[in-house]
Amino acid sequence: MTLSAGAPLAVVPLVVVAALLVGLLWPASRAMPVAWLAAAVVAFLAWDMPATWILAASADGAMAAVEILWIVFGALVLLYTLMNSGAVDRINAGFASISDDRRVQVVLLGFFLATFIEGVAGFGTPAAVVAPLLLALGFPALAAVVAALIGHAVATVFGAVGTPVIVGFQQPLAAVSESITAGGFESVGAYSIAAGAWSAAFNGLLGTLMPLFAVGMVVYFFGEPEADDRSLSALWAIAPLCLFAGVAFAVPYVAAAWLIGPELPSLIAAMVGGAVVVATLKAGYLLPEEEWEFPPRDDWPDHWVGSIEPGSEAADTGTAVDATAADSSMSLLRAWSPYLVLVVLLVGTRVITPIATFLQEGPGMEIAWNGIAGTTISGAIGWAYVPGTWLLVSALLAVPIFGMGRDKVTDAWREAAGKIVSPAIALVFVIAMVEVMLQTAAHPGAAADGSMIVVLASATASLLGGAYPFFAPVVGTLGAFIAGSITVSNITFAAFQFEIAQEIGVSTQLLVGAQTIGASIGNTIAIHNVIAALATVGLVGKTGRVVRLNLIPVTYYLIVGGLATSAFVYVLFPTTF
Repeated sequence: MTLSAGAPLAVVPLVVVAALLVGLLWPASRAMPVAWLAAAVVAFLAWDMPATWILAASADGAMAAVEILWIVFGALVLLYTLMNSGAVDRINAGFASISDDRRVQVVLLGFFLATFIEGVAGFGTPAAVVAPLLLALGFPALAAVVAALIGHAVATVFGAVGTPVIVGFQQPLAAVSESITAGGFESVGAYSIAAGAWSAAFNGLLGTLMPLFAVGMVVYFFGEPEADDRSLSALWAIAPLCLFAGVAFAVPYVAAAWLIGPELPSLIAAMVGGAVVVATLKAGYLLPEEEWEFPPRDDWPDHWVGSIEPGSEAADTGTAVDATAADSSMSLLRAWSPYLVLVVLLVGTRVITPIATFLQEGPGMEIAWNGIAGTTISGAIGWAYVPGTWLLVSALLAVPIFGMGRDKVTDAWREAAGKIVSPAIALVFVIAMVEVMLQTAAHPGAAADGSMIVVLASATASLLGGAYPFFAPVVGTLGAFIAGSITVSNITFAAFQFEIAQEIGVSTQLLVGAQTIGASIGNTIAIHNVIAALATVGLVGKTGRVVRLNLIPVTYYLIVGGLATSAFVYVLFPTTF
């Protein structure tokens, strides 16, 4: 098959995904099985992939999905345990009590609380939790959604305790393991950690301005209802705090990625950066002289508010959290303690070599399936080492910490289980689809042109050549916009970015890392994330308006991210593998 003939066929599954999710607005749980079927048909007819190999690749993808879902389930159990105990109320009240200035509240809740929740849960949870909290404080519903979506973006790179790197990179890059080991890495896992560190460098640099963007969007579009009266003047008084907050987050974010690994950057950055900013504000520094407030409620346009009135008791309907009724007898240290325990457990199981080795290689620590269906494809579920196990341990330890009764604990586990049903279907089929695309050149008698991913990469490299690094983040954005997940975007395009880097002769680590630039900011306009956030504040039907507004920070992120990627691969670090 020639390159010109193969590329249009290889892109068919991705076109199907875009058409169904964006064009027809199908839910991912319906669209992804169809996309998998499209990939299977193309693989069978155009790449002569035997049915047994298609099934084996799909089974490998399903096992990877189970590993992701184990992490997501643990994250949600811990989050709902804290919500049902009142700890999240206490954490929110602690932030909200620092200042009545809406701009400060955007920084503390829309940025730090959102990034913290992204670090521990991910998968659309931050906006669905933080937007109703802001609504309960009196924010217009539309402003609450915009602030929460923008605020959590930079943390998505290492969301759900590192899932986008742990699985999002490792799963697809396993198909190019020979190239990775030839490049000096002992394993795909080690390479993924290194690429994740570069992801932190990119997003730490770009993310420094995200608090400023979140506040700027709120004060400009929700300061005055009339377009002619809009102004950014209220932003400049808070700009020092926004920049300080961005740096306070970025420094531990990058340091954790380079020194510890992909599980903790977002979590540690939100906790450390948030603590530093809160301490600074309580000491009287960086607080604006005059408090900023939204216009009078009677002046708000109808599209600012949905079916839930801001500041009302029903404003927390979507999250089971009431920001105005936190248990004041619970100390903040106690409220945060399960996540502090989680940090200790994760650091210990990664840094202490004997423990890390046993959890990865010990007997019974992994569920493996070698030679699936008689092929050379193998899959595994590392249940003991992945963060999901330690999230569940932290959730169990939280029960005596908060003195929770059986009913509340049962409710937390039931809510968490209910939340992963729809993502489970989507994840199984999207990873199965990508695995089929990756394995199309692995079966005996496969054509020498390469897999569907390799053909796509070759065609793209031929079209853009050396200019591609500037456009690398755009690919990640498309993946997140279409699928609603940075993890899915990485699974879909990480191998694609790797192959293009090989084609045009630039650093593979940097180009794979640049994939997360677009994938992270793509979450702010991902259809599913926007719809879910709007539903929690009673503002259904305003998806297009939110997407249009959030294209402003997306444009910044992609242009500067493209320039940064080009500078990194051609000027600063041209010899990096």
